Amino acid sequence: MCIRKVFPYRLITFDVTNTILKFTANIGKTYGDIGEKHGVKCDTNELTECFKLQFKKMCNERPNFGSNTGFSWEKWWRSVVFDTFRSCRSDIPDSRLEKISEELIEVYKTKSCWKPASGAVELLNYLNDRGVTLGVISNSDPRLHEILNNLRMYSYFKFVLTSYEVGYSKPDKRIFERAMTKSTLKNLCNEQCLHIGDNFEFDYVGARSLNWNSFLINRKNTSNSKNNSISDDNLFVDLKSLKKDFEDKWKNYHVPNN
Repeated sequence: MCIRKVFPYRLITFDVTNTILKFTANIGKTYGDIGEKHGVKCDTNELTECFKLQFKKMCNERPNFGSNTGFSWEKWWRSVVFDTFRSCRSDIPDSRLEKISEELIEVYKTKSCWKPASGAVELLNYLNDRGVTLGVISNSDPRLHEILNNLRMYSYFKFVLTSYEVGYSKPDKRIFERAMTKSTLKNLCNEQCLHIGDNFEFDYVGARSLNWNSFLINRKNTSNSKNNSISDDNLFVDLKSLKKDFEDKWKNYHVPNN
């Protein structure tokens, strides 16, 4: 007689950037291409480094894309774009920077900037076919809904939570609590929840703070000094290896009634 195992997770949530989605090109190239389209030529590598600095600066000054600071997320991103290009060149007119920022805000909603991560669609299909409730928990602005829809991935998820709309971001445990509520699963226990992401602090530690299970996607599949407390069972090189792990461990199982 075949004994059916009980699948341990009723709710599985995913981070987005570098977890289920990847950029089609690095930031500097996309910024450079759009800038050149509007007559502003900058070095791609310099744009990449300037973007990193300005993004970090804005995250510190106006966290969570300006949520609760009086900044709209659109104004937040305009500031990042303006300061990124101005760090490379100080002679760019505001009128051109305005057009560049408007186009960048729009283009980052589309398939020209985003693609599914390797193994993402296969893993989502695998989990959906087995009746697991899926959701998204992302430190991002509201464009994420449109991005997932444009990539035909939105329908996989019961809910999509962006930090801007919720009002707090990972690793704040309240965003994970909101996910449990949005799942509408009855008698859902924290131990039946799993979050999958690529950031040790935001994803792994954030989920664990609420006694969730958590897996970290790390392309190098090695623990550094910051996350050396992660066991190999919770660390995966990519989503393909995670799917294989599910298949190997749970060949005969059922998901608890939702």
